[in-house]
Amino acid sequence: MKILAIDTSNRPLSVAVMDDDHLLAETTMTTHRKHAEFLMPVIEDLVKKAALSPNDLDRVVVAGGPGSYTGIRMATTAAKTIAATLSIDLTMVSSLLTLCLNVSMPVGLINPIFDARNENIFTGLYRFDNQGKLVSVIEDQHTNLTDWLTQLKQYTEKITIIGDTDAFEAKMRSALPNRLVVADQLADIPSAARLGIYGRNITPVANVDSVVPRYLRLTKAEADWKKSHPNEDTQNYVEKI
Repeated sequence: MKILAIDTSNRPLSVAVMDDDHLLAETTMTTHRKHAEFLMPVIEDLVKKAALSPNDLDRVVVAGGPGSYTGIRMATTAAKTIAATLSIDLTMVSSLLTLCLNVSMPVGLINPIFDARNENIFTGLYRFDNQGKLVSVIEDQHTNLTDWLTQLKQYTEKITIIGDTDAFEAKMRSALPNRLVVADQLADIPSAARLGIYGRNITPVANVDSVVPRYLRLTKAEADWKKSHPNEDTQNYVEKI
């Protein structure tokens, strides 16, 4: 199976072309946020370097959020367009789970963190099960650090934090004494190759057109609309902190 994997959830841009679990080509950049400018040229370049044509691809795997509004919108749009145009599978993976793939089967729990500003975070809690499969313990969410620490205190295992941890490490160490492990800095950068391997083994979406980014919070436009229409009864599918 020839796989194109894409992650532009946050500052890093990571794209890989895989042949099953074999890496053919990969590019990861962390020096800019110009994903709209670089993403499609990087994809085109990697497919060529892998000695493939677009028609050789069988599946697109995308980290669909949460994260940067622009980043996950760009990756999701590109993945949907490629999948629809080529009539190939599309697989969506949590951007937080994708980051956890950088941790090599620790003893305990994995806590990926994306900084959502003002003491708010995108986060979730994961562990490897007895078969080595990464499973969710607490679902992905947009929350504030204080409430998140209250949830973590339910657990007595060691917790490895990974991602945007610098601003939160001190408070987390204070709340979880002797239980906090900080992943190394290279582990904080998502790997599209690992994303591709993971996405190869899960069920693709049934309807490509129905796929939307997993923002997990209101966009500014949605928040402004709700503020100006306070009495409207609409389905709220994200949480506003």
